[in-house]
Amino acid sequence: MFDGFPRAGLDFLADLEMNNEREWFEANKQVYQSALLEPAVAFVAAVGEQLRDLVPTIHYDTRTNGSGSLMRIYRDVRFSKDKTPYNTFLSGMFWEQPGKKNTRPGFGFRLRADGMDLIAGHFGFDKEGLAAYQTAVADDTLGAELAAIVGALVKDGRYSINGDQYKRVPQGYDETHPRAALLKYKGLYAHPEPFGVEVVCSAGLVEETMAQFREMAALEQWLVRVGI
Repeated sequence: MFDGFPRAGLDFLADLEMNNEREWFEANKQVYQSALLEPAVAFVAAVGEQLRDLVPTIHYDTRTNGSGSLMRIYRDVRFSKDKTPYNTFLSGMFWEQPGKKNTRPGFGFRLRADGMDLIAGHFGFDKEGLAAYQTAVADDTLGAELAAIVGALVKDGRYSINGDQYKRVPQGYDETHPRAALLKYKGLYAHPEPFGVEVVCSAGLVEETMAQFREMAALEQWLVRVGI
């Protein structure tokens, strides 16, 4: 049963930004468990079940060890100059099967101290996915479908389209291609305006999240359909 994230959980994230060290985290770990992690598991389960009704091929997993929908709060600092040990947000994914959550299109969220972001799409295509994406964008029918989906999302400013991009149109495609801007993407996802704290802490968060996922589902499903 999900009734909204407790404000204590958001306060924990705000405090973590100022106390990003192991000693502080261990001293406050019970707050993390009860006010953040446990509600996040309930949120994943509630949204995941409804999302399966919308997209039956979507997978979710309530494990909290990093193998499930929720990302670990512990940062991998091995190759980073920033050695702070914890993320100051909590994020999760609902992803297409088969495959791991970071390799497939899907829907996601990121909970911050001041609200929540949502996304739908794919952060970064692998080599085969990138080739499939570019072929589909260049195709007169599939490419026109994507352009229409993107156009509908951004037309009133409620959604933005993001993803890493090449500086130029990839080799093999005309710089003057009518969908040149879309051909430059190396990953493609949509996201709406963030939810504020009042929505995040309310029982209506699941309904609000699903309303946004329904709006963005066409983009995610296009990526699946073309073989990403």
